[in-house]
Amino acid sequence: MRPTAARMSEMPGPKNLWWGDKGVQRQKGITVYAVSPFRQRAAHNLIRGYIFNGYRRLASHVPYWIFPFALGYGTYTWAKGYDEWQNSKAAHVAGHGAH
Repeated sequence: MRPTAARMSEMPGPKNLWWGDKGVQRQKGITVYAVSPFRQRAAHNLIRGYIFNGYRRLASHVPYWIFPFALGYGTYTWAKGYDEWQNSKAAHVAGHGAH
């Protein structure tokens, strides 16, 4: 039993052509849009735009993160100092250490 023609072929259509090759008839109703490489400037004014706009955006968010950061840092420094005092000889003499 020999395999069918569909099983033997790789892709439908004319032989030795792949999808999108120039030898295939042009399809109607398909619109392709493209931008010229000279008009594509993805990194145009990237640094300058970040310096001014980025600073403005970061400065507008400072009140939302500076107060929680200051509160957390203050709590951390107080707890670290208190822990150092609790593990010191002075705290043991004062009777606050339970070792």
